[in-house]
Amino acid sequence: MKIKEWAEEDRPREKMLLKGVASLSDAELLAILIGSGNSKETAVQLSQRILNAADNNLNVLSKFTINELIAGFKGIGEAKAITICAALELGKRRNLADPILRSAIQSSHDAYLLFHPLLCDLPHEELWVALTNRSTKVISKVRISQGGTGETTADLRIILKAAINALASGIILCHNHPSGNTRPSAQDDTLTRQLEKAARLLEIKLLDHIILCDGAYFSYADEGRLGL
Repeated sequence: MKIKEWAEEDRPREKMLLKGVASLSDAELLAILIGSGNSKETAVQLSQRILNAADNNLNVLSKFTINELIAGFKGIGEAKAITICAALELGKRRNLADPILRSAIQSSHDAYLLFHPLLCDLPHEELWVALTNRSTKVISKVRISQGGTGETTADLRIILKAAINALASGIILCHNHPSGNTRPSAQDDTLTRQLEKAARLLEIKLLDHIILCDGAYFSYADEGRLGL
């Protein structure tokens, strides 16, 4: 039976999409790399045989040369052998790479420094969020919208969608005032209240809303204007 005839949830690519990459076996991951098997074996079956020849050990498999893969397994040509070797080399290099060091936001000044390079020189307003984990370490920064010289628009759904997709526990909202005036507007106050209330329903905390100018900023958290 060919892979395309399997139940959808059992096909490696579809299984990855449905259940995540961690749900796949080594053979299934290898099958995605090689794409197809041979006249007698599916890609998964061929991958299982390759792994068996390597004692089901990826470190052993990484020692196979391109020529050994081509000569030893019907259905593995030069392109597939190169793909396997390249993927295993990437795995080695990942282990040697430095771990991701995420900055933790411990104060409004930390948030200001995080956004300052992005917003300080802009002639127009932009709205950004920093998404954090439970330790207030930044997972990602996302630009939500771009406006004119006086204001920018904010869609709560876009902000919350970004937070949910990142599995964030906290949100730091930030936008710039090109005018140089850090004082929040009535629209800024409304956005802050609405986002804080909506995020709370999802058990996500609005940690701060920073209004940024070059050299100065306003913090809703510092001014005690959150959690009211």
